[in-house]
Amino acid sequence: MPRPRCPTRFIPLLPFVGLLIGCATPNARDGHVPDFARRPYEPFSRTGAVAIALREWRLFGSQVADEDPADRPSIDPAAKAERLPGLWQRVGEYWWLGLDADDPARRWTGKHDAAGRMFPAEDDGSFAWSAAFISYVMRIAGAGRHFPYSASHSVYIDAARATSLGKPTGIALWAEPADRYAPQAGDLVCFGRDGAQGLRFEDLPAGRFASHCAIVVAVAPGEISVVGGNVEDTVALTHVPVTAGGVLTAPGGGAIDPRYPWSVVLRVLYDE
Repeated sequence: MPRPRCPTRFIPLLPFVGLLIGCATPNARDGHVPDFARRPYEPFSRTGAVAIALREWRLFGSQVADEDPADRPSIDPAAKAERLPGLWQRVGEYWWLGLDADDPARRWTGKHDAAGRMFPAEDDGSFAWSAAFISYVMRIAGAGRHFPYSASHSVYIDAARATSLGKPTGIALWAEPADRYAPQAGDLVCFGRDGAQGLRFEDLPAGRFASHCAIVVAVAPGEISVVGGNVEDTVALTHVPVTAGGVLTAPGGGAIDPRYPWSVVLRVLYDE
């Protein structure tokens, strides 16, 4: 299914000008976004989204997070990547560019609140940036107004499910069950956490709920590689086991990955 295209307004005798007016004119929500991403200069592509995610992973030191979260050692607050010079600013860019201009959270950084005050490292759960990271990747890759940029993964999980239920959302996402669809590079894989850990595909849309999504950056037999933000307070790559058919769960939702209850794949409707 092709994703929705940027609406255009054509001016008689000047069709090219009409195209520019329809696709390039900023509004109050995306006027802070660079022209190359807002227009965009090139098609919204899987290759581009994956390259951006991997670029950010390398920037944060190419960390691999394959251990069970329950087995992870505690991190010295002073050593958290999100609070280090050069990196707390980068997290700030995820907030600033990933969210719409009317969202107060876009003023946050990896260690500052909207007023520029440094918050204690132990309070960073109130400033979780994993959804801002995904929003940033989609924005810079050129999703334009066809992605529901948000500080909460549940917003675009529910929007993707609404699209797959036939509602005219105008977004470039389609929700797929984790036991039937094999994620491809550029897709998003998600699960509910905390109180929503037992979330099932059939429960969607479910309103605001705690969750996590990562972007698939590589697919291999028996395994996919995903990159997520705010994993161990950094951008990290995780190797995720899949079935022989490439899906995340066994038929009926049986867990394949003992660490994470993957429950939904968001198929991104790229231009190419």
